[in-house]
Amino acid sequence: MDSLAMLASLPCTALILITVGYLTVCAVSPFGRCRACHTTGRTRSRLGGIRRDCRHCAGTGLRIRYGRHIINHLHDEYEAGKR
Repeated sequence: MDSLAMLASLPCTALILITVGYLTVCAVSPFGRCRACHTTGRTRSRLGGIRRDCRHCAGTGLRIRYGRHIINHLHDEYEAGKR
């Protein structure tokens, strides 16, 4: 393998490693911090400053990561295929 071909394959290898690493993080720790309420679980309304449960995380302060949604979907498809 010449050096030019090796140099061209580095971005593909790096992208694969980053993707596998992120899916591993999603499998180990499926929940991330909610960006809408900053993990407090409550947000202010626009009128009067009333605090209410965050609609993005249902008041927990945690949300499911995007990669975990993908893992769950693949698992559901696999289970449906076994039937």
